[in-house]
Amino acid sequence: MSTQRTFSIIKPDATRRNLTGAINQRFEENGLRIVAQRRIHMTREQAEKFYEVHSERPFFGELVDFMISEPVVVQVLEGENAVVKNRDIMGATNPEEADAGTIRKDFALNIGENSVHGSDSEDNAKIEIAHFFADDEIVG
Repeated sequence: MSTQRTFSIIKPDATRRNLTGAINQRFEENGLRIVAQRRIHMTREQAEKFYEVHSERPFFGELVDFMISEPVVVQVLEGENAVVKNRDIMGATNPEEADAGTIRKDFALNIGENSVHGSDSEDNAKIEIAHFFADDEIVG
């Protein structure tokens, strides 16, 4: 096992409902440390760049509109096998398919408003972290 970093976003549906603390508690209780965190109101340009991998998908415009609708919390999480661990803590993208006790099962409103984003690989985590944080902003 190796210590690694992953990227997380607490999405607008969760920040609107004041769930940041409850979601952070899930990360920490499961062995992930928050080594950088910032509450931002994502710009359209930031959201379009961040989600550009989905730019040809039919939901792209709706996703961007959602992500800029209210503040989000961007974070760097660190721990043993952080990418996989975070994905386990989040649960399946569709909250109806998520396991009991996962963030999406407990907090998501629907498949679109599913409360959190997490990197799907260590390589993507590095890219996603660089979108929002400089190296000197990450402690730990």
